[in-house]
Amino acid sequence: MSETSGGTFVGMPAFPEAARAAVGDATLRANLRHATHTIRDKRARAVAELDDWAELRQAGKEIKDRTLRHLDEHLLRLEEAVTAAGGTVHWAADAAEANRIVTGLVRATGETEVVKVKSMATQEIGLNEHLEAEGIAAYETDLAELIVQLGDDRPSHILVPAIHRNRGEVRDIFREKMGSWGRPAPEGLSDTPAELAEAARLHLREKFLRAKVGISGANFMVAETGTLVVVESEGNGRMCLTLPETLISVVGVEKVVPAWRDLEVFLQTLPRSSTAERMNPYTSMWTGTSDDDGPSAFHLVLLDNGRTDALADEVGRQALRCIRCSACLNVCPVYERAGGHAYGSVYPGPIGAILTPQLRGTVSEVDASLPYASSLCGACYEVCPVAIDIPEVLVHLRERVAAEGGKGHRLERAAIRASSWVLDHPTVLAAGERIASATRALHPKRLPGPGARQWSEHRDLPELPAESFRDWWRKNRR
Repeated sequence: MSETSGGTFVGMPAFPEAARAAVGDATLRANLRHATHTIRDKRARAVAELDDWAELRQAGKEIKDRTLRHLDEHLLRLEEAVTAAGGTVHWAADAAEANRIVTGLVRATGETEVVKVKSMATQEIGLNEHLEAEGIAAYETDLAELIVQLGDDRPSHILVPAIHRNRGEVRDIFREKMGSWGRPAPEGLSDTPAELAEAARLHLREKFLRAKVGISGANFMVAETGTLVVVESEGNGRMCLTLPETLISVVGVEKVVPAWRDLEVFLQTLPRSSTAERMNPYTSMWTGTSDDDGPSAFHLVLLDNGRTDALADEVGRQALRCIRCSACLNVCPVYERAGGHAYGSVYPGPIGAILTPQLRGTVSEVDASLPYASSLCGACYEVCPVAIDIPEVLVHLRERVAAEGGKGHRLERAAIRASSWVLDHPTVLAAGERIASATRALHPKRLPGPGARQWSEHRDLPELPAESFRDWWRKNRR
């Protein structure tokens, strides 16, 4: 599925329209309901095991906030440490620059294919599509990402990108598409999880063994030591990080933490909030290069792509605390019914509704609609392991969208200005109330106009009384 350089899926409608189509898909809703309820129930049990969860949550919030306040210092310290360990650091202001850097690094090796361990940053910048246009094949190695790639699909969840697919659909994708990407699926492949996993393992093994270039993201970067950290559950990350001769890591600048000891907090909260595990099965850490083990060349591409703009917003910057656990998606009633594709971004759900408009701006209809993709119930804030107040940021971004006067808001602003003038003139207000009461039998049940009609589609307009409160008060006060 192609994207623009800003990460918007080409052809995606605004959230309300996309969500309306999604909620009509009974299979999608059943898949999402089963998966999200299972994950969030397991998460609740894992979190309940820790008596100091609230303290860990607060500690994670404070570490992230302190880091963001001095982000420039920590990034420079990180660059020094990575360079001293034998790595090379590249700075990318936007998606286009990051894609150029990575493409140039791959071409310098003479290779025409790469293996990847799941990286939302590379999805954000549309790296796979860019590499393909340059004649370089990029193979996803995470099982869910593999399903998405083989099915020419889009990710719909931060942790489980193929959450919208059931086992039967995955089997059909493997049977039909694996052969054109490499080793075909075994004959008679069933939809049992063990057989599907084995088919993926055999398909990917040949790619791991011949790949000379690996591309990764990172969950954390430690400024103190220049160490990068990837946590995952399948072992594909370990293969991508150790077997290739060249490793290129594309990481958002907000993923840095100051010191090694800071990992103690996040390596407790992240696995419990994401996979409901006490610790991740695979936690890989690497610092530069070594003559004895791993890649002989390491490149770190530090990606901005709107992050410093978000950092400048005192309310919105808290979205940069996100450690991509996906807990907010699994408790969100809107996401559960609409699915991830409706958000038109690689960052779906509540966190996507506040992060995407800050990274991309609110110029497009898709991005302007995202802050409204929420009921503001607050469940996302309650489960966030770094205490991001997502409802607060949603309201803040709604104010921004309205102030910019986007589609549907120019009329709203005009109506508010007119209402303010009427409320400042009591005589005009009283006359309007009398006219409204006298003509109440002629009032419509729904508001006219597409925007207003959408608002009143599921809301009853209040009936006006026979007389205004002013007139009633004047009579009864006597």
